[in-house]
Amino acid sequence: MNLLRSATALVSGLLFGFGLALSGMMDPEKVLGFLDIAGAWDPSLVFVLGGAVGVSGLGYLIRARMARPLLAPRFEIPTTSKLDARLIGGAALFGIGWGLAGFCPGPALAGLVLGLPPVAVFVAAMLAGMLLHRLSAGGWPVTPPRQGELGR
Repeated sequence: MNLLRSATALVSGLLFGFGLALSGMMDPEKVLGFLDIAGAWDPSLVFVLGGAVGVSGLGYLIRARMARPLLAPRFEIPTTSKLDARLIGGAALFGIGWGLAGFCPGPALAGLVLGLPPVAVFVAAMLAGMLLHRLSAGGWPVTPPRQGELGR
């Protein structure tokens, strides 16, 4: 079962990366053109957003008809809808970084295969920021394994 889960994750990741490349999300100029609503706005990424919302909505419809996922013991659906300062601050920081660099984490990681120095610098800065956050938040979280996950 682990091999099937790993293969499914690999194929999903490759499909996601291909979609990012095909849509132009790995091109900072295209992303910045989308964010420039007061200037030369490029609305083409609205279709990427629409496609993502459509696929996600379809996934939720399919999930509603399933007792459990095919390759996991249960569905992992967020249960909280709390809006707090930490969530809003993180979203704002994400948006500012996206607007300044033209990259967000998914397309940047996919863009590493292009070997472009700006992508590598962005990913290094992103990883450094993640490490700094972990260290300032009290270290790495320790999560005990869930029932039935030992030995996986």
